Amino acid sequence: MIAKTTVTPTARLVEVFSAIQGEGLNVGTRQIFIRFALCDLRCHFCDSAHTWNAPVSCRIERSPGLRDFEIYSNPVPLPILIEWVERQNLPSLHDSISLTGGEPLLHAPFLTQFLPKVRDITGLPIYLETGGHRPEQLAMILPYLDSVGMDFKLPSVSGESHWQEHAKSLQLCHDSYLNVFVKIIVSQNTDPAELERSALLVADISPDIPVFLQPVTPLAESEQFSPIPVLAPTPDRVLMWQALMKQSLKQVRVIPQTHKMLNQL
Repeated sequence: MIAKTTVTPTARLVEVFSAIQGEGLNVGTRQIFIRFALCDLRCHFCDSAHTWNAPVSCRIERSPGLRDFEIYSNPVPLPILIEWVERQNLPSLHDSISLTGGEPLLHAPFLTQFLPKVRDITGLPIYLETGGHRPEQLAMILPYLDSVGMDFKLPSVSGESHWQEHAKSLQLCHDSYLNVFVKIIVSQNTDPAELERSALLVADISPDIPVFLQPVTPLAESEQFSPIPVLAPTPDRVLMWQALMKQSLKQVRVIPQTHKMLNQL
């Protein structure tokens, strides 16, 4: 008789740390961030291009907020990641756990096993940050999520186009009664017709879903990988775009990346 072997699930990580959320509906709240490696998108404005591929090691904050990182090798076994999150989870400090990246949904099989355990152990709500372009993987982990922030990728700004997948993903979240919102990066290159299309897409699912317009934070020259620099839009354009989208939606807010202003990770 051949004995069954149990394979421990693993994940490829970039970092685990405690910080203030700088974007979207949870702005200003304290979160434990689990940043997953790997992304299948190549957005021109990306400020996390170091997550596109899997590094041989990851950095783990020892004490929440102190930036006293320790280096560990990838991939990381599930029980070890649970230990790291427990170490971060001081009483009453955090509002939720943020799954970020990269694209966390590339780790969906791992997350189906990790999320039930981490919710039971910490009691913290789970917040997913996603490009919203992998509805099949999203469906796998929906039962374990409390809120989702979905990035709509405008072709004129990101170089990516995933309208159908965005619609499917948003519909899944809405049907599951999750706390969901949409974030859209805008720049000088934004095509207003794409914002109008985004607004109608969201409104078709529910006009009550909040949308956040986020003026792009220009990258330092050393961080740019596109020959055309991605620059922030002028204030008058942002006002015009907000008014355009509010014709279809109830909540359209403009919030820049506040964590960059606070010098947070």
